[in-house]
Amino acid sequence: MLKLPEIQKQHLIIFTRYPEPGKTKTRLIPALGSIGAANLQQQMTEHTTLQAKELQKAADISVEVRFAGGSLQLMEDWLGLDLFYQSQGEGDLGLRMERSLFDAFQNSAEHVIIIGTDCPELTSQLLATAFKQLQTAELVLGPALDGGYYLIGLRRLIPELFANIDWGTSQVLQQTVTIAEKLDVSHVYLPALADVDRPEDISIWEEFLQQEVALRENSDVEA
Repeated sequence: MLKLPEIQKQHLIIFTRYPEPGKTKTRLIPALGSIGAANLQQQMTEHTTLQAKELQKAADISVEVRFAGGSLQLMEDWLGLDLFYQSQGEGDLGLRMERSLFDAFQNSAEHVIIIGTDCPELTSQLLATAFKQLQTAELVLGPALDGGYYLIGLRRLIPELFANIDWGTSQVLQQTVTIAEKLDVSHVYLPALADVDRPEDISIWEEFLQQEVALRENSDVEA
């Protein structure tokens, strides 16, 4: 068992990859180039961690970053020393998520949520809603428009939810829900959101950035 530092009852795990050109967002390289794809990975991860830190201002929630690629030193230099970092380790996505959940629950977490960094519309308010839903439901899912999910939250480890899933396909959400129903696991959904995985998704991020700029401009005007 991995001993985690100062884990709260509500624990948020962010899955991401160090933005090394050529090794991240590979499906976007034909459209953006290896450096452009890595820059996008960097920007989206920074946006997601910012939302996590905003959430921490309003609630007692610990945040852990599970990373692939890079190193502990590189992650700390990039995202700062105020987060806890741990390598994702070996295995497919299901095994890596199961491992992170096992560690969290073994370290006294009671409500654990895993998110990726591909969904720009995932806000601190939505994360707060997900934790609130875990008060009554055993499983919370954030459906992605491509058939996967951008968030999964649990009150206990249910290994079956991470086995025999066709990761990276449009079947992920439905396969997960089917398993939950067979196990009679109560589950609820967050709003369906778009994520940025393929060249045709790049406009989602661009539109998000434009909205952010407009919000800042309006805020400056009001101030």
